[in-house]
Amino acid sequence: MLPDMPLPLAGSQDFRMPSRPQYFRIFLVGGVVLAVVAGFINAVTILSPGQVTATHVTGTVTRAAVAFADPKSGLDFWIAGLLVLSFVTGSAITGAVLDSTRLRLGRRYGGLLMVESGLLVTSAMSFEDHLVQGLLLAALASGIQNALATQYSQAIVRTTHLTGIVTDLGIAMGKWIARRGVDWWRVQIYLGILTGFVGGGMSGALAWESWGSRALMLPAAVLAAMGVIYWTVRDQLLEIP
Repeated sequence: MLPDMPLPLAGSQDFRMPSRPQYFRIFLVGGVVLAVVAGFINAVTILSPGQVTATHVTGTVTRAAVAFADPKSGLDFWIAGLLVLSFVTGSAITGAVLDSTRLRLGRRYGGLLMVESGLLVTSAMSFEDHLVQGLLLAALASGIQNALATQYSQAIVRTTHLTGIVTDLGIAMGKWIARRGVDWWRVQIYLGILTGFVGGGMSGALAWESWGSRALMLPAAVLAAMGVIYWTVRDQLLEIP
């Protein structure tokens, strides 16, 4: 039998945590901004007459299942299904344009950000007269965003929903309590996305009171600015060690 060997504790000479990966600050800032956008969109779509979440599909799938099982529930099975399909289609668009499982500067992020921005503008203009069309366009835009960079240095990152983010924060907390190694750079990303999503949701709720569905123009403008900035400084970013 092998002798019992004590596990090295964080901070000991035998313990080596992986260093902070390349492009960390860029990914952190970009992830937080995208989380703000997603929280904003989610708040607006929840407060709309449709009262659905456009930035993720868990609740929408549940609504579809309830509607299918109980037609008298008042929920529309086909609308819920179309929302899920729109989100998947958005993710597929990103998957076709770039390798969304790795962050690689120099790829077509700027173009996808501009496409998402345009979809949100169209969604905002469609909501008042065509509620379902507005919701579907918002879900399509969210699918594009969520697939932009789903993995960064072996960390699974989502900017349009928080279940995985909160789970990873809980895991990190458990490791810290047990005095095991914690990748603190990952914790910074997760906390940033969580904070950004909450802040975006609060901003979206306040903007809805003043502008209604036209509030989606604000995250659209943010995304357009991100796309322009990325195109402008892309070459300089590639030179960052």
